[in-house]
Amino acid sequence: MTQVALDTAAPHTPSVIRLLLDKLGVAYREVLAHPPPPAAACVQAVLLDDEVGALMVLFPQSQLLDLNRLAELTGRKLTAVPMPRLRQMLDKHQLKVLPGIPALTSSPCQYEKSLLDVEQVFIQSGETGLLLEIEREPFKRLLAKASASSFGQDVKAIRPNLDRPDDDTREISQAVQAFTARRIQKRLEETIEIPPLADTAQKIMKLRVDPNASIDDITGVVETDPALAAQVVSWAASPYYASPGKVRSVEDAIVRVLGFDLVINLALGLALGKTLSLPKDQPQQATPYWQQSIYTAAVIEGLTRAMPRAERPEAGLTYLAGLLHNFGYLLLAHVFPPHFSLICRHLEVNPHVCHTYVEQHLLGISREQIGAWLMKLWDMPDELSTALRFQHDPGYDGEYSAFPNLVFLATRLLRSRGIGSGPQDEIPDELLERLGLVREKAEDVVSKVLEAESLLRELASQFQTPH
Repeated sequence: MTQVALDTAAPHTPSVIRLLLDKLGVAYREVLAHPPPPAAACVQAVLLDDEVGALMVLFPQSQLLDLNRLAELTGRKLTAVPMPRLRQMLDKHQLKVLPGIPALTSSPCQYEKSLLDVEQVFIQSGETGLLLEIEREPFKRLLAKASASSFGQDVKAIRPNLDRPDDDTREISQAVQAFTARRIQKRLEETIEIPPLADTAQKIMKLRVDPNASIDDITGVVETDPALAAQVVSWAASPYYASPGKVRSVEDAIVRVLGFDLVINLALGLALGKTLSLPKDQPQQATPYWQQSIYTAAVIEGLTRAMPRAERPEAGLTYLAGLLHNFGYLLLAHVFPPHFSLICRHLEVNPHVCHTYVEQHLLGISREQIGAWLMKLWDMPDELSTALRFQHDPGYDGEYSAFPNLVFLATRLLRSRGIGSGPQDEIPDELLERLGLVREKAEDVVSKVLEAESLLRELASQFQTPH
């Protein structure tokens, strides 16, 4: 048994895995997951099932698991095992993550044959942050009873459009045509059948850009929408804002607790959210939509305050960018309803890649493209469409760069604390420098926000009213 002695504070391989590998006569070396080894050598393990039973699938992290190809190979319509069942299995063995060891479960195993092209592979140990390095021959022994096939799609071959916004209209149009029977070229708005911007949202937008708008104006707009009025009063009364005394009216909520900017942005976020309903389907393990939106907005609010005063963008707009950063997700569900479930199933079995690759592979566009396009169609401020469009490009330094840079930073900081899904992307020093922030200060902002996590969750529930 070849094992590296790790620092006593470092994680160690769970005993069930050590005993299993001993029994199978498989030598391994413990290595920390950071810095990560090459993706082509890292084994992604997922447990799928259908009415026939469970199937373990192993493939390299340099690939995206294509469920359609797997269905063609196996003749089965497999999806990710429900999280409670997977968690139960892992808990039974005192594991935190699923190791790519077929003998761990009684189910059959299918593996991507390219895993045997590398000299050594890295599998999850079962403990967070710790991998097991195994040479090719011993790894082959682990796969003795498994079936080899080819069902992965090389992630590098998928080219999401992260930085060519001029192509968005054409690409969205192509994607819509590909998924509709109508092949006749129509205006994009007609093809997609986007709902018009709600009256309340239109009125709030006018107030947002009116330098003479007063508290009376926003109070008047909010009060004409009874559901919105009730929610503004609810927010103000929330323990998160710790308002002094009882909140009795919309005006009271605005004047004493929330302030003009916050009410404008919360109300606009809510009005836009009500234009498109939350999809009934969503990927397992996904943070609820509005919960993630409120957390992101709260973190961005703190990060904006932490920026040097001379470089701060408009705080109300950065908060709104956080609130709406994932709006394209709602739009995908609205525009491609039959295919949205397929996206969800692929996101469940590809947690190692950003959703942009899954969406590009299945649809030819991403939620960021379609979300930014809708912001422009609805005449939202350019800062918002820029924030949505470039939020996954940490190198973006064009006009209004602070907005997408703040969204990137907030979502990655939250992801590192278990909120939101996707890979743990590095936060480049250059991005922090552009925002005038130091890493420790940014981490402090997230910690402060998460201290109020239960209160934020309650605030997010205000958005989750049935449409």
